[in-house]
Amino acid sequence: MIQLLYPKAECESAYMIDYREAYQKGIRGIIFDIDNTLVPHGAPADGKALALFEQLRSMGFQTCLISNNQEPRVKPFAQAVGSAYVSDAHKPSRKNYRKAMELMGTDCASTLFVGDQLFTDVFGANRAGIPSCLVMPIHPKEEIQIVLKRYLEKLVLWFYHRKRR
Repeated sequence: MIQLLYPKAECESAYMIDYREAYQKGIRGIIFDIDNTLVPHGAPADGKALALFEQLRSMGFQTCLISNNQEPRVKPFAQAVGSAYVSDAHKPSRKNYRKAMELMGTDCASTLFVGDQLFTDVFGANRAGIPSCLVMPIHPKEEIQIVLKRYLEKLVLWFYHRKRR
């Protein structure tokens, strides 16, 4: 069970992932979490996010945002970056990871998930059979329930890193 919490890869930021390498390895669709993965919690799409999604489109990627937030938060962000989206996703449920792949026309082998939380983002992607990349949260200010989960994440990541040595 704990193995499902382990990401396939880790990166400092969603903006530092080698997407060209991912494309060369057959990835054609990328599912992103929004808050603290692409922008600070609750922030609108910024120039960095707009540029990333433009770059991904020019490389041939399909993208989809998947968020536990409601549509009024997710839809404007998705429209700004030009991406498909799934709001109120109930991560870590597998259902909406699958819906995201349907929207992009990809499958588990050609999809990558990028997010900042183990217990929702990575766990859900792994349960759905999608390779996951855990990124560091962009901003330390988070809702209290997320702050509490971060303590447990640190423990899980400690075991993960110890196992990888």
